[in-house]
Amino acid sequence: MRRTTAPFRVGVLFSKTGVTSGIESSQLLGTLLAIDEINEHGGIDGRELVPVYYDPCSSPGNYKILAERLVVEDGVRVILGCYMSSTRKAVLPVVERWNALLMYPTLYEGFEYSRNIIYTGAAPNQNSVQLAEYMMREHGSRVYLVGSDYIYPYESNRIMSDLVLGQGGAKVAERYLKLDATESDFVDVVADIKRKRPDFIFSTVVGQATAHFYKAYAEAGLDPGVMPIASLTTSEAEVQEMGADVAAGHITSAVYFQSIETEANRRCVGRFHDRFGASNVTNMCWEAAYFQTYLLAGALKAVNTDNIQQLVPALLGVTFDAPQGPVRIDAENHHSYLTPRIGRVGRDGQFEILGKGTSTVRPDPYLVEHSLQDWSLDAPVTDR
Repeated sequence: MRRTTAPFRVGVLFSKTGVTSGIESSQLLGTLLAIDEINEHGGIDGRELVPVYYDPCSSPGNYKILAERLVVEDGVRVILGCYMSSTRKAVLPVVERWNALLMYPTLYEGFEYSRNIIYTGAAPNQNSVQLAEYMMREHGSRVYLVGSDYIYPYESNRIMSDLVLGQGGAKVAERYLKLDATESDFVDVVADIKRKRPDFIFSTVVGQATAHFYKAYAEAGLDPGVMPIASLTTSEAEVQEMGADVAAGHITSAVYFQSIETEANRRCVGRFHDRFGASNVTNMCWEAAYFQTYLLAGALKAVNTDNIQQLVPALLGVTFDAPQGPVRIDAENHHSYLTPRIGRVGRDGQFEILGKGTSTVRPDPYLVEHSLQDWSLDAPVTDR
């Protein structure tokens, strides 16, 4: 039987327009970089990996329509994409109905499993738990919760509330704003923060509104050294949008920062800048989009088919030395083993890494066995 050289076609759904276009554009570039590198090194045993791309414009409805187009009309079996949980939820019934696969490269609120999704962003026990432990230890246990008005912020704020209240802390307030909130929309929130003086603010604001929130905070004269904003969603992409002078001193929990000083990360960031320009920054969602493409390539090489019945078991056995360190998929829950980190934004717009896990943390998306001792921030920081 003659071996085919026909390309593997893969769907790609990230937004270049709309409220989350900044971070999603970086995920698109991470995906395209990995595809280019894979093809430059011979593809999948000589078979090229070809992206079939659409711009969903940050709209959950568009995500659903375009996912169905990819599967039904374009014949794609695997989709790389989605940022907001609302967009993942829109694509979920499509891939389940047509027995396709979504690889989702974004941290999220957990409490989900689908045999048709591979989750490569952090689960709550890989970022929320570590952030709660660090903020309560270093700043105090009175938290003010601010989020965008959709599922991820509601669920993430519930998790943070449980973690803080479980340690005897207090939830000072909980506020939500529309996805396209402007700086003026945050003025009242920041004034309330100023009056109530929490120990820290937990932000689950996403997209372009993130910059508006941090700018309103800075305009009010609040001091991140005294009362910082702590976040899971504020990455290098959002810092670039708001400016380093606005972001400096605030804190993020993530499994990856561009500032990781390992040879593997330096090489990868260098290739990214060579291809797309030094003005582009990497971030946790970029990195997940990058490494999940390599995980897919490894599984395709192992089985030489994108038939989901054969591909998914192969994916569950693939490992990859990602820019953050070694990653792999948990065979039971389809989430990823990742290495937690805490970073603080510096004046250069990059994160100073304050601490990291001593090893990868097994994903526990349902928070069955988590504790605030899931990692050790006392471990030496070896990648900065």
